[in-house]
Amino acid sequence: MPEYTYETVKVSFPAPFVAHVELNRPKKLNAINSSMWADIRSVFDTLRDDPEVRAIVLSGSGRCFTSGLDLFSLNLPIVEDDPSRTAFKIRPFVKSLQDSLSAIELCDKAVIAAIHGPCIGGGIDITTACDIRFASKDAYFSVKEVDIGLAADVGTLQRLPKVVGNISWVRELCLTGRNFDAKEALEFGFISRLLPGPTEVLAEAIATATFIAEKSPVAAMGTKHLLNYSRDHSVQEGLNYTAAWNMVMLTTPDLPEAAAANMQKKKPTFAKL
Repeated sequence: MPEYTYETVKVSFPAPFVAHVELNRPKKLNAINSSMWADIRSVFDTLRDDPEVRAIVLSGSGRCFTSGLDLFSLNLPIVEDDPSRTAFKIRPFVKSLQDSLSAIELCDKAVIAAIHGPCIGGGIDITTACDIRFASKDAYFSVKEVDIGLAADVGTLQRLPKVVGNISWVRELCLTGRNFDAKEALEFGFISRLLPGPTEVLAEAIATATFIAEKSPVAAMGTKHLLNYSRDHSVQEGLNYTAAWNMVMLTTPDLPEAAAANMQKKKPTFAKL
């Protein structure tokens, strides 16, 4: 089993085949510093390849999910008196931050965000990369980057419109930087469940992850992969790709095993990948 030891994230295993990843800078309200960018990428790359993990819960420790970017740790690679060379260095810097959060989306396992308290700026970037979002009533959100003088650049502007499908609402949030609460997030489809408090939202996320982890990993991972592909392609392209994908995946023994278990009303036990 891989070692899950990181400076800014904590990993536990609350149920069979379920991992719980916590953003873990509670004294700093889980503000995202350079170490956390690296740790997020590393932990999700590792979980992707861990056969003992089939579903993941992502939450924040302490009083909130995350307060967003740790501005005091932001060290842009500036070349003095040379805007062109500065630009050449900033581009890969930003790309590396994008790749850190894209690791959540590219992880083959379903990722459920359990959100409580503030989820600001980078928190939107993180949670839009997740597959499922639950929140407690005390949660509130903001696409805050416009208020600190920049356009969000690590995923929110690309993923949020596709998550909620309401371009007017998305543009309002991104251009004003205003807060929106969990009730509004539910109304517009950013989250799919609203729970009374942090304890309940985490319990619900773990219960849902456990339910997913009981499914065939071939089926669950394939479903996430095909949903992501189809989101970014036409319906016909998605259908063609799914046909090519399933011409191999339909040969899995998980298929007759699941069918037999359903008929007998038993819980199947699927092999690891």
